[in-house]
Amino acid sequence: MKILSADFVKSCLKPAHYPREHLPEVAFVGRSNVGKSSAINSLLNRKAIAKVSTTPGKTQTLNFFRILTSDKTLSPIYFVDLPGYGYAKAAKSVREQWGPMIEGYLKDRAQLYAVVQLVDVRGVEAHDVTTLEWLTHLGYRPIVVATKIDKLSRGRRRQALLHVCQTLGVEHDEAVVGYSSKTNEGRQELWSALRGILKPDLDVSPVFQR
Repeated sequence: MKILSADFVKSCLKPAHYPREHLPEVAFVGRSNVGKSSAINSLLNRKAIAKVSTTPGKTQTLNFFRILTSDKTLSPIYFVDLPGYGYAKAAKSVREQWGPMIEGYLKDRAQLYAVVQLVDVRGVEAHDVTTLEWLTHLGYRPIVVATKIDKLSRGRRRQALLHVCQTLGVEHDEAVVGYSSKTNEGRQELWSALRGILKPDLDVSPVFQR
């Protein structure tokens, strides 16, 4: 997938501040430091459009990026980088603000077409499981992306992905995309899954459809 343009638009705390264009949106969720911003940069072939921090809990707003691809059958879309969950050291007032903001966006945003949930391939945590259950309850079938696949030897990757599926209770192992932001492994598969949701007429596995 060739990216013709990718622009950071705004950071938002309230629905009144969200972009008013009625374009499809893709939300990226995951625990702090799982690599959401790095994955977005990789998907967009940009080095730092999404700010990467080594400090967990750095993203505290909903960050909107407007994307135009070379696929002429796709409208422009928005990627939305959500605050990372599960960071206990964030100030209580900040965590109390994140919850309603994220929940309201995921429940009420009409143009939200897809949710990408990122987990660390080296270990799924309890927050990951409960988040997936909650997203499923809301009616989504998230695309699960197992990040940092490059940290494992090729011989261990298949088993690690199967373990991710088992821990999350995902029946179809093809629903989990192994991803490396360093090597771009999994980029094509993730874009294919997104296109299948943004263009429902495509013949794409139903595990990716809402």
